[in-house]
Amino acid sequence: MGAKKLSVTLLRYTPNPQEIVSMGAKLCYSPADIEELKQGIEGKNQEPFLERLMEFRHLSPIEHASFTFGIEGVSRSLLAQITRHRIASYSVKSQRYVSEAGAAKEDGVFGYIIPPRIEALGQEAVAVFQSQMAQAQEWYDYWAGKLGNGGSAYEDARFVLPNAAETKMLVTMNARELLHFFTLRCCNRAQWEIRALAQEMLRLVKEVAPVIFETAGPGCLRGPCPEGKMTCRSAYGEGGEISGRRDCGP
Repeated sequence: MGAKKLSVTLLRYTPNPQEIVSMGAKLCYSPADIEELKQGIEGKNQEPFLERLMEFRHLSPIEHASFTFGIEGVSRSLLAQITRHRIASYSVKSQRYVSEAGAAKEDGVFGYIIPPRIEALGQEAVAVFQSQMAQAQEWYDYWAGKLGNGGSAYEDARFVLPNAAETKMLVTMNARELLHFFTLRCCNRAQWEIRALAQEMLRLVKEVAPVIFETAGPGCLRGPCPEGKMTCRSAYGEGGEISGRRDCGP
């Protein structure tokens, strides 16, 4: 296994997401029945209507559109962060039931993520990090064998695995939660790994729902930086006022 890199796939999403969002929004203001609304919307350009909807911040209708991502090459550290977004569904590779035994790996070591700042120090630093991962693998193998292997052994042997250990997951969020997720996690102040994930997720959903996600991204793309005095100041001045730059976004 060894070092792994981020990989994100948009596996499924609500068919014609912008049409279903338009239908939900128009239902709120129309006396027409569902079939009439459906016929009036299908195959027609809904972008002008959606642009007004997003401008007015009438966001409850966009909850009808959901998106499911397959995510690989991320750390258990990232898992602890992303699951704080509770309006979502997660299926995660289990360390209780899936063995990380070195004998089952191509190069004898579990998958892991190397932080870019460590990579930037050069190959010597990377080699030190890799040797530490190999040591963690030895500890895991020792305890898995000592405890008898199998599910109950794996759930205890995993305690010696680092936050760098790779995991895989399926994540489903609706469009409104994604907007919130992008606001927080595309920000320059977000941790590097989840920021990279958020930016790739945003790139993928923009391809299928461009109007809904047109202004998605860190809060500084839509107004004063919500981080206040903690602003990264890459797009704002000392007082948090916009300077016309857009360096914070993906």
